[in-house]
Amino acid sequence: MTPPRTRPPFTADERTQLVGWLDMQRAIIHWKCEGLSEEDAHRSVLRDSPLMTMAGVVSHLRWVEHAWFEVLFLGRPAGASPQFVDEPEDADMMVEGVPLAQLLHEYERQCAVSNEIIADHSLDDVGKHPDFTSAAASLRWMLIHMIEETARHAGHVDTIRELLDGEKGYY
Repeated sequence: MTPPRTRPPFTADERTQLVGWLDMQRAIIHWKCEGLSEEDAHRSVLRDSPLMTMAGVVSHLRWVEHAWFEVLFLGRPAGASPQFVDEPEDADMMVEGVPLAQLLHEYERQCAVSNEIIADHSLDDVGKHPDFTSAAASLRWMLIHMIEETARHAGHVDTIRELLDGEKGYY
């Protein structure tokens, strides 16, 4: 089931508004994937960006959430995250053969973990990973960055979806 696409309340506190905007962008990603065939989910429509597929973007967003909230903010090891490998470039978008439903489920789970981390810490807390300078950012900064990152890719998937089958719409 696609998460609801609702804007946060006009007068909510800062955390509610920030998480609300991020959740809405995340929901748009899910919505844009509704009804896609596996073939279309893995089909590139941009000649010069063959990894920019619906499935590739969903995977990328999952790993970006993991990188910023678990690795950079909490200081956990990068582990098998493709966000932290030099080669191949864009490894997080290489998902040929991975079902879209699985990728969406993994993204949804990762977003839930991210939201737990956000709920458990002050927006003024800074990241803890000693090996990355980006960890010096506050949780607030990371959250705003994730809104920007997710919204930018929501625009990408909107365009990809329209090129795949003509479906369009904002929310």
